[in-house]
Amino acid sequence: MLNSMSAVWIKIFTILCLCYTAEMNGVVWKEKGQSITIQCRMNLNQTYLSLKKGINKNINIFGIDKATGKIITSEEMSGRVQTHGNFPNIDILIKNLSTTDTGPYWCVYSYTDELYKYHTKDGIGSVLLVVTEKSAATEQLVTCGQSNMNMVGVYVVIAVAALLIIVLAFIVWIMHKTKVSDSTTKPRRVASNGDVYEDMRGTIRH
Repeated sequence: MLNSMSAVWIKIFTILCLCYTAEMNGVVWKEKGQSITIQCRMNLNQTYLSLKKGINKNINIFGIDKATGKIITSEEMSGRVQTHGNFPNIDILIKNLSTTDTGPYWCVYSYTDELYKYHTKDGIGSVLLVVTEKSAATEQLVTCGQSNMNMVGVYVVIAVAALLIIVLAFIVWIMHKTKVSDSTTKPRRVASNGDVYEDMRGTIRH
């Protein structure tokens, strides 16, 4: 249990870096069993909307075609997704969340030009979803600006702690070195020639 929670928080810490990109709208905290509505928006002419998951946007969660209105939902989201609105402004509701749903979700729009060249563009509304096991006191929406400030505070605390550790280690090293120096025995005095003659005279007198 502890290892799984640690892995989740490591994953969350890594993904939080995405808030420094323009595409990521914010961080949404939910508890297990709740729902989230991702509001995908685009002001350009596009023909297809995909909701993708993952840092590399490599997991297809949902897709809708403008011309046909056909909707494609991934197997893991089957029966859990509902949509509202008119293309390209689509609200995507994901129900019955679990901790495995934690991750970044991207609104990706695409179209094919006259030369059959495929183009993609990130839309507005992409979020980082964090699903927790325990009930949260309140639902939180943290904007990237707030996340950046929090991260700066964390970095400052870490830097101060590291500096204190370095200073303490240096003081301990100095004290240890001084103690070792004081505890070393003084070298024995080597008798000079004059001392030898003095000792011999003393012996003769006895």
